[in-house]
Amino acid sequence: MEPAETTDEGLRARPLVLVVMDGVGVGRSDDFDAVHLANTPNLDMLGLAGRYRTLRAHGRAVGLQSDADMGNSEVGHNILGAGRIFDQGAKRVEKAIASGVIWSTAAWRAIVDNCVQHSSTLHLVGLLSDGNVHSNIDHLLALIGQASREGIRRVRAHVLFDGRDVPDHTAEHYLTQLRAAVASLSGLDFEIASGGGRMVTTMDRYGADWSVVEAGWQAHVLGTAHAVASAEAGLAWGRGDHRMSDQNLPAFTVVDASGEPVGRINDGDSVVMFNFRGDRAMEFCEAMEWQSFDHFDRGTVPDVVFAGMALYDGDTSVPSRFLVEPEAVDLTVSEVIADADFHQWAAAETQKYGHITYFWNGNRSSKFDDALETYVEIPSDRVPFDQRPWMKSAETADELIEAIRTGRYEFLRVNFAGGDMVGHTASMPATRIAVESVDLAIGRIAAELRRHGGRLVVTADHGNADDKVERDAHGQPTYDSAGLPVGRTAHSLNPVPFIVADFAGDLPALRTDLAGAGLANVAATILQLLGIPVPDDYEPSVLEAIQDDPTA
Repeated sequence: MEPAETTDEGLRARPLVLVVMDGVGVGRSDDFDAVHLANTPNLDMLGLAGRYRTLRAHGRAVGLQSDADMGNSEVGHNILGAGRIFDQGAKRVEKAIASGVIWSTAAWRAIVDNCVQHSSTLHLVGLLSDGNVHSNIDHLLALIGQASREGIRRVRAHVLFDGRDVPDHTAEHYLTQLRAAVASLSGLDFEIASGGGRMVTTMDRYGADWSVVEAGWQAHVLGTAHAVASAEAGLAWGRGDHRMSDQNLPAFTVVDASGEPVGRINDGDSVVMFNFRGDRAMEFCEAMEWQSFDHFDRGTVPDVVFAGMALYDGDTSVPSRFLVEPEAVDLTVSEVIADADFHQWAAAETQKYGHITYFWNGNRSSKFDDALETYVEIPSDRVPFDQRPWMKSAETADELIEAIRTGRYEFLRVNFAGGDMVGHTASMPATRIAVESVDLAIGRIAAELRRHGGRLVVTADHGNADDKVERDAHGQPTYDSAGLPVGRTAHSLNPVPFIVADFAGDLPALRTDLAGAGLANVAATILQLLGIPVPDDYEPSVLEAIQDDPTA
């Protein structure tokens, strides 16, 4: 598509703001729907005054393998920015394994050849669950099985426990599944060598807390974390008397009878990070691969052959080796807007900064045009999210309002993290506060846009805060032995809201022929509102065409 010129300077002079309410879906409006229970006068008013509908944000609508797969922030922002549906995460890995192409990649050949030639150990590091958001235990089992078939005799797993993308307190189930599967592989020396909860071990993101990665480094690489006799003993120690959540279990190292680690990572070994999602895998990769590193004292870094399941960051080439090729996403909506010579602004707090930039831009860290784009990161608090559930909603709104007032930007996008990050704690009171804080911020943004005759689009990347209870096969809430509801830490499968408000004119009606519209339809809607032609392969706008609109 050739660079476009807008034909409506009136539209161009009015700011368009996109607000992504991370993890705020449209639930059942019951006692476990924190979005419904929250006081949200601004969202309620915008929904009545503007154009309102819901969008699909999970499963096949966002490129996942099946409609049983929950959406997530990375996938959601990828699809929001791309305007098209393409294979994501687990689906790409499944295809690579099913076809066998993964076993012929240069990265896998290097991993295997190193272990076979030097009789060394293959270490597999990642999240042990079937949540299909960061990883899938089936992928781990496929790696172990193929390694055994190709002559690798010694394998060590370094497992991270979930409790967010799957029901909490299920870590034992996944350990049992892993051990049962490996037991059928004759001649394989296999041990679970270390572990810990994903929120305190290894899986930090965006540099929010490098001590999380350091804890994993000590457990997996150095073998100096709390010593236990087995992974199961590590779970029991970590849980203690307080029924500790899987995601917060402290790091441990498994040792033998003499107190030596059963799977320290040594020179000459091979290591695979088997998570397919990049945000919480990148920092461990950097610690493994980067010579210049000052986030913590790594001690002596072992000389290993290292690979990730996927390319986590194409711009920084992290990791340098990877098993599954990424989808090449070009012509994202921000690239189209930059080609039209429009100014753009994007912001989020640290926890979601990469989503509104890197993932939004089609897995690209750099800007399309430095002169036209401004990115702002608001540092996140380093406290448990349910202790400050408002997070940085006010500060994020402050930055956005100041950017609107400059009059420089035609398109501004922002992410509010609270609904997702606080929703993951399963605390209903805290999650309600998080949603109310986002609503308050949106009210301030809407008021500013009224003064400028601007337009506002509000949506979300997936559900979470809208369903905070585990449910049975019939959709009914589940309760523990004390009669208390079992809190849900994972995302929901619910649709998300989509609101368009115009504070200076009449909006076109919503189309009535797009009942199954999803996040991929947002990009074309943005371009339509900006008066920029929509690429031919985009999913269509959810608004009726405007008369004489160049996108019609």
